[in-house]
Amino acid sequence: QVHLLELGGGLVQPGGSLRLSCVVFGLTYRNYYLGWFRQAPGKEREGVAAKGNDGSETYGDSVKGRVTISIDNAANTLFLELNNLKPEDTGMYYCAAGSGKWYWGRPLSPTSFIHWGQGTQVTASS
Repeated sequence: QVHLLELGGGLVQPGGSLRLSCVVFGLTYRNYYLGWFRQAPGKEREGVAAKGNDGSETYGDSVKGRVTISIDNAANTLFLELNNLKPEDTGMYYCAAGSGKWYWGRPLSPTSFIHWGQGTQVTASS
């Protein structure tokens, strides 16, 4: 059974940084791709970043240049480094997994992902 556990959310001042973790249970990374999404109250779920098992990556336009997605295969953990946080980055951040192959520039659509974590709250506020 696949289970995704997000860790590392919290309150940070604008301009600050945060590192989110997602521990992945029950799937073999070589058959899946992993990603991060976020959702603010009253808004649709938005793609932040995704990474394939071949190293291919996609970043959302609103965060490009400020976030980095990475994977520690030995620890079965996905990371998201958030830098220069802005108030509009506030929201619930979700880890997600999809089966098959990712490719560079593939659109970040929630419908491409089949397994989801419960989320971790990130708040950028002074």
